Amino acid sequence: MWRSIPKCLINNIIFRNRVQRLPAGQNSLCRPKQEVSLQIYRPHTPTAFKISMPISVIEKVEAFDKQRCITVHWDDGNHSQYPYVWLRDNCQCPQCFLSSAKARKLPIEDLDVNISVEKVISTDSKISVVWPDQHISEFDSNWLKTRSFAQTTRKERQQKLFLTDRQNWGSELQIPTASFEEVLDNDEVAYQWLKTLRRIGVMLLKNAPAEKGQVAKLGERIGYLRLTFYGLTWQVEDKAGANNVAYTSGKLSLHTDYPALHRPPGIQLLHCIKPAEIGGETQIVDGFHVANQLRQLNPDAFRILTSIFVDFTDSGVDYCDFSLQSKHRIIDLDHNGKVVQINFNNATRDSIFDVPVELVHPFFSALKDYMNLMYKPENLITFKMEAGDVLTFDNWRILHGRQNYISTVGSSRHLEGAYASWDEAMSRLRCLEQALYGNK
Repeated sequence: MWRSIPKCLINNIIFRNRVQRLPAGQNSLCRPKQEVSLQIYRPHTPTAFKISMPISVIEKVEAFDKQRCITVHWDDGNHSQYPYVWLRDNCQCPQCFLSSAKARKLPIEDLDVNISVEKVISTDSKISVVWPDQHISEFDSNWLKTRSFAQTTRKERQQKLFLTDRQNWGSELQIPTASFEEVLDNDEVAYQWLKTLRRIGVMLLKNAPAEKGQVAKLGERIGYLRLTFYGLTWQVEDKAGANNVAYTSGKLSLHTDYPALHRPPGIQLLHCIKPAEIGGETQIVDGFHVANQLRQLNPDAFRILTSIFVDFTDSGVDYCDFSLQSKHRIIDLDHNGKVVQINFNNATRDSIFDVPVELVHPFFSALKDYMNLMYKPENLITFKMEAGDVLTFDNWRILHGRQNYISTVGSSRHLEGAYASWDEAMSRLRCLEQALYGNK
């Protein structure tokens, strides 16, 4: 399904020239003394292209039994330490590693955590470790350098793997756009779409056919869609006996979708098949940006929303019958205190609230302060989707809403929606990066 890359690059993504390239850090791959050119073939095109692979040059290797580690000195003046146990655990020989699956074969129960080294042999591009049982492990210099335990190298590696950098925004944002068909047909455009979705959190795809089935094509582009109790795709229309407040013509306040699940969908795809004639404007806000504002303006409110678990519920019948219960903090932080996920939908916030009674009022006060910040003109974007627009956004970060609209028989607003998971989207992004650029 992957098509070859046109020579022209993407030219219709706003902020295109502001896509950040990862800078080389102090402990990143050293300035090479030599390079090798490899022929890399993409599996979905007959075209080959060359990639220059810098070689990290080893100057000296030392083994320290007391610290149980090997120190590699590089030609750029830096050095890296590798514990014995880590080296033995990551032996790349066929007995210990299945290269066809890129998976470890050595069972953890067979690993001697107090292992020592009998001998270390090095060249400028490889080290060989002889263990007491005469087993030999060989490690390429580039492989070792990219796995250095130095803090700067680890930080760069994590950024490359997970694209953790975010560009916060308010109402000044000009929503990035791309052609729907080019995302499907052009690997570079698809790569930029997913990368922008990760960094900015939202992208509008234009000129999709105004008929059902288009979000399913985006799901195939990523890998597959996420099935929920509302089906693989779902129709957002004004429905009699609606089993979801979205299936009415009323206002939808800012929210993330599906906090009633313990792991809500990471990405949402909304395709406008028919806009409302009157009303129905879409609203979006960067939940991370506003959460950081709350942290500065009202630390107590921020502490409450990052510590109290809130009950969410959803029940009914759609794809099948369902009865969901979950608990979330409104604002989730990682181990460094960075905002990583927003969980809020006022419609499915349960009346059951598992907190001491004295925390009820402080919670509502904190939540109201957070929502008031979202609706400030400098934070909120309001626009009307056109037929053929597909709004794609990070459901863990972007809160979205809708203004009420006039629904008439035969002229009702119609959107088709679907979900995808960040695991699958990041997998596709990495595969596209490898296909387009190789191992940089």
